[in-house]
Amino acid sequence: MGAGNIGRQIALVAALSGFETWSVDVDASHLGAAAVFTDEYLGARVEKNKLDQVAADAARARLNFTTDLGEAAALASFVIEAVTEKLDVKRGVFAQLDTICPPPCVLASNSSFIVSSLLAAVTEHGDRVCNLHFFSPVPVMKLAEVVQGPHTSERTVERALEMARALGKTPVLLQKECHGFIVNRIMLAAEREAFRILEEGVASPEQIDVAVEAGLNHPMGPFRLADFVGLDLFHEVLRETGQVPAVIEEMCDAGRLGRRSGVGFYRY
Repeated sequence: MGAGNIGRQIALVAALSGFETWSVDVDASHLGAAAVFTDEYLGARVEKNKLDQVAADAARARLNFTTDLGEAAALASFVIEAVTEKLDVKRGVFAQLDTICPPPCVLASNSSFIVSSLLAAVTEHGDRVCNLHFFSPVPVMKLAEVVQGPHTSERTVERALEMARALGKTPVLLQKECHGFIVNRIMLAAEREAFRILEEGVASPEQIDVAVEAGLNHPMGPFRLADFVGLDLFHEVLRETGQVPAVIEEMCDAGRLGRRSGVGFYRY
């Protein structure tokens, strides 16, 4: 559910893993962009001999795009929600899914900051609700975080772990909810420290990134990562968990949101 950047990647991986998959979004333009992304990704994999044409065609045939939630969800056995990170929007989606999807169907949220207990509260079958959080780029990153809320049944946890493995991921289980889960909680702590170093005038964003990439062997330094994720999303997350650095406030006000806007800490 949701055909944005992460949602389209999850749907693609599901189709490549052999699942009959429906990508659902209320915005037809998002679905069009998702279809283009899928075709380009599969074409590139075939061209590089990473995937044969038969497998690519089969995966594409398994992936359907629709704005009709009822059509897609009525026969679903597992739903992964990846709509915008706004609680009211997600709650609306889960309330709909709860009435449409047959009770055995698992309702999983990809969010790592909105815990599933906040979503289960608007359903009649909260025992089938959990978080199943993937990392971008989804076709490449192997980790998936499965989070068991106080409402989540053991059977739902088992099915979420099974689904993660079926999608080629290495799942880790969190036995209780916490903000940011494991990876993003640790990552945000590092990001805050990087912004403190910048604000103290110790080093530039570029030099901090070089230090982290070369010294800690991270694929991206904290400022390059912030650009990749989007400074507006960082602003929202940091606001919920503490003080937002002044530089983030200024850049968001100026529309410098990172890679998506063409300029952030770097130009693209």
